[in-house]
Amino acid sequence: MTTKRPTDARLAAARYGLERAPAPEPDEETSNTGQPTMDQRAQIVEIAIQQAQRRGDFDGLPGAGKPLTGLNAVRDPDWWIRRKIEREGLTGLGPPALTLRTEDAALQGRLDGIAAETAVREVLEDFNRRVREARRQLLGGPPVVTAPRDVEAEVTAWRERRADRWRAADEERRREAAEQAAMTWRQRWRARRRA
Repeated sequence: MTTKRPTDARLAAARYGLERAPAPEPDEETSNTGQPTMDQRAQIVEIAIQQAQRRGDFDGLPGAGKPLTGLNAVRDPDWWIRRKIEREGLTGLGPPALTLRTEDAALQGRLDGIAAETAVREVLEDFNRRVREARRQLLGGPPVVTAPRDVEAEVTAWRERRADRWRAADEERRREAAEQAAMTWRQRWRARRRA
């Protein structure tokens, strides 16, 4: 048992007109195959779009009412690859130019997660080696615009960020100790009991 879906009167009229229309001449677009012409197909599609708009099928779509992103950005011929890699969170895929750009953007955070200076130097030297190799390649693909990093400057910046993190952690410990010292014995007991 099939249920008939309600249709728009204009769509039904367009379909009826197609069914009753005389067969097209052989020199027309359809070459007498019984298929609708391009104008007829365009009319059916336009009517279907109008019906969907009236039903509200296009309301509440993601991005509705928001400005288009990247209109004033520099033209990147490989924008679609870069956007796919970013959206999917893929790593290690794609041409070296794109993977190195992505790695370059996240390199500072990666360095901050390393505890030893020798390991930081190794990561930077490996990154610089891969940038130089990508620039020497003769394969096709987008040009490599990622610059090698200055190892000494990056290590100095890493040391400063590390010292700042240590100072912030030390200040936090001192603040907590001062708060504990300011509490009465009853407040300390309640705080331990809650934890």
